[in-house]
Amino acid sequence: SRHRLALASSTMTNDSWTLSAVASLVEELDKKLLVMLRDGSKILGTLRSFDQFANIVLQDAVERIIVGSSYSDIPLGLYIVRGENVVLMGEVEEATETQGLTMVDNDEIKRAREAEKAAEKLKGEMLSRMDFLQDLE
Repeated sequence: SRHRLALASSTMTNDSWTLSAVASLVEELDKKLLVMLRDGSKILGTLRSFDQFANIVLQDAVERIIVGSSYSDIPLGLYIVRGENVVLMGEVEEATETQGLTMVDNDEIKRAREAEKAAEKLKGEMLSRMDFLQDLE
């Protein structure tokens, strides 16, 4: 009985924390937010709605792709994000959001992203070969 009480109290505390965390989204309504997703995507848009699971609706959403000091925004429109995919979310200061970055067109940023991925893959392959050489010593 004592164990059940502790478990119930722990569940209630966790549920109330979740409820207060989701309720804090009320303060972010109608503000421009940056949302980082589990897959690494960065979505910017105006928060229009949310639910108890932290699923959110962003208006005029764009996916911001940044490679080096270049960036591009790919229009998404009205965008729904499942709460479980959100890693980080915060208000964007429009005056400084692109400071130090140069805007390029979508095709150019996609080519740059592919080149960056290819370079990372090559780097990984080279490091794995170096590990093999170290194992011979």
